[in-house]
Amino acid sequence: MDSANSLDKFIATLDTDDARKNQIKKRILAFQEIDKQLAELKPLLRNAQKETLAYYKQNPKNAYVVVTPTDLILDYIKDIKEILNPEE
Repeated sequence: MDSANSLDKFIATLDTDDARKNQIKKRILAFQEIDKQLAELKPLLRNAQKETLAYYKQNPKNAYVVVTPTDLILDYIKDIKEILNPEE
């Protein structure tokens, strides 16, 4: 069964006005966009790692230079995980 069709059927069963139904549908569809954005991150991360390795290979004495802010990226990922799994 088509997931969009299933979502539309579910939304139609809700006992609320159209504005709220649209808001609920928008929030549920946002998960697909989030999934798409996450998939786009993998090649960007691989590229950033390659660029960082290349930089340090050419500039080994600049070990304290931040080429890509990995600490910040990891903090954002941790925050997202905490949002999605607050019990941990």
